[in-house]
Amino acid sequence: MLQRAVARILEAIYERDFLPVSFGFRPGKSPHMALREVRNQLMAGKVNWVFETDIRGFFNHLNHRWLMKMLRLRVRDPVILSLVGKWLRAGALQDGILVRSEQGTPQGGPISPILANIYLHYVIDLWFEKIVKRGCKGTAHLVRFADDFVCGFQQAQEAKKFAQVVRERLNKFGLEVAEEKTRLMPFGRFGQKRMNAARSSFDFLGFRHFGSNDRLGRFKVVRIPTAKSCRKFLNNVGDWLARYRHASRRTQQRFLVMKLRGFFQYFGLTDCCPRLKLIRYLVTRMWKSTLRKQSQRCTVTWEKMNRLSVFELPIARVAHPLV
Repeated sequence: MLQRAVARILEAIYERDFLPVSFGFRPGKSPHMALREVRNQLMAGKVNWVFETDIRGFFNHLNHRWLMKMLRLRVRDPVILSLVGKWLRAGALQDGILVRSEQGTPQGGPISPILANIYLHYVIDLWFEKIVKRGCKGTAHLVRFADDFVCGFQQAQEAKKFAQVVRERLNKFGLEVAEEKTRLMPFGRFGQKRMNAARSSFDFLGFRHFGSNDRLGRFKVVRIPTAKSCRKFLNNVGDWLARYRHASRRTQQRFLVMKLRGFFQYFGLTDCCPRLKLIRYLVTRMWKSTLRKQSQRCTVTWEKMNRLSVFELPIARVAHPLV
């Protein structure tokens, strides 16, 4: 409760400072707003190159010394500073042993999101707006959601230079990029032409973004759930069905309805329906297989599952037509 109260105080202070490029863990902001901003920049802006990356283990490597320096720039209350310092130094239990560290935020604490945003506000957002963007002759854009961010550039040399200096910038504050998730690629209305219509793609917030053409031959950005997102969801559902194989059909249905509605609500963008329909089919097939394992006399068929209400599952629909 105390962490939540301090988090609200810090939020009231820093919401005035945070830049519009930040969308994670902020009131009135959402992942879909970040996705819309990326799409708008790619389709309407002068973006020819895209740099995507993720910070490796950010919440475990946030430097306490740097964070306290950042907090002192805006917070003068010694009680709040003392509380934050104690929470950072509290450590965590690992196999029953208390382990203290000079890095990382309180695990699962309600104050962790605002501390992460404050840290990255100074490390990435302000630096990009005040230094990187002003030093570019062409346009440059940043969209960040927590520790995951995408940058768009008009000039190739400026994009390549940023790909080098961003590593130095993060290293200065005890962070590093996840190399396996870091890519610089031509993308956008003009970058796509240079690639001879070959599809470059990048992942952001669980969606794979790639360039395509609409019916009139104009460039458009297509987003579909990544294979990793789908696999993680199906594995979660499969593990639950295996654990609760002998639960009642109504109980299993309620769980599957809840999981599918959540998945469809998040991934319900315009181009995602074919993938969502496939997910629904695979979940139905897993459920049928689970029901058949309940008894050797099970008579569940596709016809029954399509006809009876006890087997009814949500239908995939576009939940965010304007994103």
